[in-house]
Parts: sequence; C-alpha cells; structure tokens
Amino acid sequence: MQTQKSFETSEKGILYLIPTPIGNLEDMTFRAIRLLKEADIIAAEDTRNTQKLLNHFEIETKQISFHEHNSKERTTQLVERMLAGETVAQVSDAGMPSISDPGVDLVKSAIEAGIAVVPLPGANAALPALIASGIAPQPFCFYGFLSRKKKDLQLELENLKNRQETLIFYESPHRLKTMLEQMEPVLGSERKIVLARELTKRYEEFIRGSVSEVFKWAQNEQIRGEFCIIVEGNKSPDLDEQEAEWTNWTLKEHVEKIIDKQDVTSKAAIKKVAQLRNVQKREVYSAYHEL
Repeated sequence: MQTQKSFETSEKGILYLIPTPIGNLEDMTFRAIRLLKEADIIAAEDTRNTQKLLNHFEIETKQISFHEHNSKERTTQLVERMLAGETVAQVSDAGMPSISDPGVDLVKSAIEAGIAVVPLPGANAALPALIASGIAPQPFCFYGFLSRKKKDLQLELENLKNRQETLIFYESPHRLKTMLEQMEPVLGSERKIVLARELTKRYEEFIRGSVSEVFKWAQNEQIRGEFCIIVEGNKSPDLDEQEAEWTNWTLKEHVEKIIDKQDVTSKAAIKKVAQLRNVQKREVYSAYHEL
C-alpha cells in the first residue's frame, strides 16, 4: 500500500503529466504553461512538435525525447533525475499523456520509486466527443485504438458487442473504413455511432447516425483527420451467449475451440480467452503450451 500527498515537501522531484492542446492553442491552461516553464526538463513524445508549442508560449525549458522506441532507457534516466530532486514534465504530441503513448511505464516506475505523480486536467479528445455525441455519456468504456489486424479487430469487437456502456475509440483516417466495415456485422447495422473529426480545429465535424449509415458515408468521402468514435452500448445484450459454452472448458480447451471455430492464430485465441475470462494472457499462454 502507498499513500501519495502530491504537494508535501520532499527531497525527491515530481512527475507532472501535462495535457497539451489537440488542435486549438487556446485550450492550453495557465497552470500547464507555468509548470512547463518551471520544470527542469520536459519529456516529449516528439521534441520537434512540442517545440512549436513551447515557442508559442515563450517556454525555454529544455526537452528530452521520450517515445516508444527509447522509453525503457529514458524511464531509467528520468527517474534518476527525479530521485535527485528534479521536476519532470511529461507531454504527448497532443492531449492527455500516458494514454496512447509510453508514459504509463514512466508513471509506474516513478510510483515504485516513491516519486509523486501529479496529473493536470485539460485537453483530450474522448470526453469532448462523448458529451457532444448525443449518446448516453455514462457509464462509458474508453477503449482507445482497436487492433490493426483484421482478425484481431474482429475478436475485439466480438468481445465488446455485449457491453452495455457507451464505447469510445480512437482511429486514424486510413483505417476508419476497415473499422466501420468490421463493426457492421458484429455490432449490428442499427447501432448508433458518432464520428468526431478534428476536434477543436477549424474543420471540426460530427457525423451522427447508425453504423450502416455512417459506413455508407465513409464509402463516399475522402477521409481526413483524426477521429474519436462514440458507439452506443448494447441495449439488449445476450450476457450468457459466450459464457454458457466455455464454463466447463479448461483454458487450453477454450483456446483450441476458438482456433477451430474462428480460424485464428493461437496468439489471437489466447488474447480472446484472456479477455473473456478476465485473466492474464500469460496464464492462458502457459495453460495452452503446457505439455
């Protein structure tokens, strides 16, 4: 057990998680600007991108790159600096850090080292899209990006189709059509969906309709911009549909059944079983590969 008093005097430094605008620079908060100026170092996903923001607000703090390809090395370095009393501000290219970037590793390591982790509220795509969607804002499930591979994408959607909460996804423009195409047969053509495109920017746009209507729209459009996707929860879920079959199966049998039935790789089947049973993937992997 650990208790953090965020602003209690300490010889150790602090890790600030600072959201940055997702398009409109006016969404930067006074507190975020002040802390970026006061920090000893800014850990940025892309230093070139963040430098434009720093220049705009006349922030002279030095940056260090922190992205998926160097996160392990940088995490060690940054934790050492904070243990020595330095303040680190972590930012992503846009929005809330530590969601779709490697910041979660830095947060875990800082917590393990007894360093205060202080999040700031601010810009993000998910909540603005949700509250303007016209779909029930609570409860909701933020999922983020779906898998890039079609088979894995279908498995993820199958696992989500009975969720009663509103679902929130992120998607890039070149993958949007594939995502919608896979959604229609799994979630149903009449499920309500909202595409929020280029939030806070000049070309901000909301596309609201059923899955089939929005898919047809996408077929005739030149898709541009980043999307946040809000999907209505299942109002009539078949909660026993999947559980009834596998209740008495072993983990290994469950994996084998999915491989045979859905024609997927063992890796994809292991992931599916872990999601369905709410257990760790390594537990399923060990059971499947046991001699």
